Amino acid sequence: MNYADIKRVDVANGEGVRVSVFVSGCNHHCKGCFNECAWDFNYGNKFTDENIDEVIGYLNHDHIEGLSLLGGEPLEKVNQEGLLPLVKKVKEKFPNKNIWCYTGFDFEKDVVEDMAKNSDTTRELLKYLDVVVDGKFEENKKDLKLKFRGSSNQRIIDVKESLKENRVVQIDKFIS
Repeated sequence: MNYADIKRVDVANGEGVRVSVFVSGCNHHCKGCFNECAWDFNYGNKFTDENIDEVIGYLNHDHIEGLSLLGGEPLEKVNQEGLLPLVKKVKEKFPNKNIWCYTGFDFEKDVVEDMAKNSDTTRELLKYLDVVVDGKFEENKKDLKLKFRGSSNQRIIDVKESLKENRVVQIDKFIS
């Protein structure tokens, strides 16, 4: 897996002060994407164990709420495989920090009904995610007033509750 950027301080992509990893590679190609350069799976640098340690170091501060995974597309197969060791280590070292994942995939149709049913990696990755912001960015639904989303079709989903209840559970305070 390649990554486009690692931000040690990010307040735009999830609640609180966060560390963000922007992966490379996305097949959605949403019109108006804010990170078009990261569509290319070969863009940026190889994500290594040293990068995992770097992210862990950035997270090792009380003022950091958690980790955000963006892209590109974190849930592309190759990116899931690259991110799984990171999220495992984050939850091992910081069980109280949350992990947000931004995806253009639809949570129930693509992630739960397809990927998770067909991939051990997806099933395991989901165990470590707390919040998923799902849905492709739709330029005609862009709304700068939305918290932590680019367009109004996107949802902020509580992963643990959704999997437990077998239905999408959105986080109430972000529904507008």
